[in-house]
Amino acid sequence: MQTLMDEKVRPALSAREVEVLLAWIVRDSKDDVARSLYISPATVGTHIARVRDKYEAVGRSAKSKAALVARALQDGYITLDEL
Repeated sequence: MQTLMDEKVRPALSAREVEVLLAWIVRDSKDDVARSLYISPATVGTHIARVRDKYEAVGRSAKSKAALVARALQDGYITLDEL
């Protein structure tokens, strides 16, 4: 019987979701991310919520910022050099 760890399920994140996720990881606040990407803080929140929902949908919950960093690293969406 295979588990999720044996067959790591990678959610399909859009390029924009990855861009916003990385910006949010390396900045202190959603307001800083919003200013840097010329979007509203609410839009930043929407992208992060969608990323979390996609991880939840594949059974790999990421409820904290640290968990999202770990998941994104595991799945190759970001690298240590980008952090």
